[in-house]
Amino acid sequence: MSFMHRRRFLQTSSAAAGASLLITGTRTTGEIQGANDRLRIAVVGVNGRGKSHIDGWLGQSNVEIAYLVDPDENVRNSALKRTEDRAKASQKNFTAQGVADVRTVLEDKTIDAISIAAPNHWHSLMTIWAAQAGKHVYVEKPMSHDVVEGRIALEAQNKYGVVIQHGTQSRSDARIAGLHEAINAGEFGKLKISYGYCCKPRGSIGHKSVSQPPSQLHWDLWRGPAVIDEFHGNYVHYNWHWFWSTGNGDLNNQGTHQLDIARWALKKGADHPVRVMAIGGRFQWKDQGETPNTMFGIAEYANGQYVFFNVRNVNYDGYQRQVGNEYYFEDGGKIVRDQYYPAGSDQGEPLSVPNGDVTPGGNFGSFIAACRAGEPAMANGNAQEAHYSCVLGHLMNNSYRLGTKVPFNAQAGSFGDNADAHDHFMKLHDIMGQGVGVPEDGNHYIVGPWLTFDPQSERHVGDHAEPANALLKDPNRKGFEIPTLTTV
Repeated sequence: MSFMHRRRFLQTSSAAAGASLLITGTRTTGEIQGANDRLRIAVVGVNGRGKSHIDGWLGQSNVEIAYLVDPDENVRNSALKRTEDRAKASQKNFTAQGVADVRTVLEDKTIDAISIAAPNHWHSLMTIWAAQAGKHVYVEKPMSHDVVEGRIALEAQNKYGVVIQHGTQSRSDARIAGLHEAINAGEFGKLKISYGYCCKPRGSIGHKSVSQPPSQLHWDLWRGPAVIDEFHGNYVHYNWHWFWSTGNGDLNNQGTHQLDIARWALKKGADHPVRVMAIGGRFQWKDQGETPNTMFGIAEYANGQYVFFNVRNVNYDGYQRQVGNEYYFEDGGKIVRDQYYPAGSDQGEPLSVPNGDVTPGGNFGSFIAACRAGEPAMANGNAQEAHYSCVLGHLMNNSYRLGTKVPFNAQAGSFGDNADAHDHFMKLHDIMGQGVGVPEDGNHYIVGPWLTFDPQSERHVGDHAEPANALLKDPNRKGFEIPTLTTV
């Protein structure tokens, strides 16, 4: 499918601002006939981030929240009451229905779009089902829970012509877009390393025993495609992030935002990396969670550029919260905390670059504009961009999952002659040892192997290919299978 470039779209449509648009030729439902027509949307998953979706859609002109979908009856009823109160406060009509199953919504031909804030293991399947039903999709990060289902979600966007927008709000930030345009134009020299941080203080989740699901929770719908045999209380409603069957750890939770920004800054055409590895661990907590609370990941691209990533979630006195991005250039210059440091200088200069190319309206407004135009390319962070950035995190996670234990010391990293990787790993190691106070005795890093990835086939080759390829696709429960590329 050939997409109109967003900048050209905005240029050609600016003269018609405010005029009605008759959308023809789209493969979606065809319910939207003009820019001023009401768009009916369903929010799926209404706890936590879903509340922000509700508020976002209530803030849009002529958008009706028609359904609130959640398998937990208590969460659903609470969200209905909250939404009704907020709608009345903003003098909007309240018509939302509460249902447990997203398939009820997808059968309603009057629904134009769904907004997904369910757990990660549901994101791709709901996106694919919605595309097949002709619905546009706003999907929280990460769009995919594994590599293969992300590719199939992208194919669904291409096949059905729907708008799919990823919930990475920075894609709607014209300042970041402008910085990346300047980096790509070489205004700071050649970018060598694009670095992301997801360092938020978190704590132990403890242990919760296997039990019967609570009576208000439709357990079969909650687990959906995830192969989980037994319920325990740490799944519901947030700590599912820290289990591989339902989440992706903080690397592809909060970290998806910073991973996406890091990859966005690379030269155009740097879609998938060719090599990845990760080192980390789950230190101090000794809890039920499976994903690392500490990680350093490296991805190498065919053009010689790198993405580095740092996850650090263990809390301690003097903790330095870092949720952001840095850029390192071949001449020694760098951009750190919105200041440019020329090579050899410790004096930062405030960044001054023009705004870049985004669809206006913020993440929610830009999605509505793209839906009304029937133009997937208008989405700030469409399925293609989402897929490439999510895969980056999945591959780092998979290296970690294939890793082996080594003693917790400065020699744990295996970076060959990559001095930059060694230097950045040592900064993390020093924080963990001296700041967090992790002792060398009795502690280990998990060191993942270097995995070689073929960007065209989206398969691993070379050493460790067989076990790495086995992690590209999660198993699915019967009745909730992800379609194949040929059946989507």
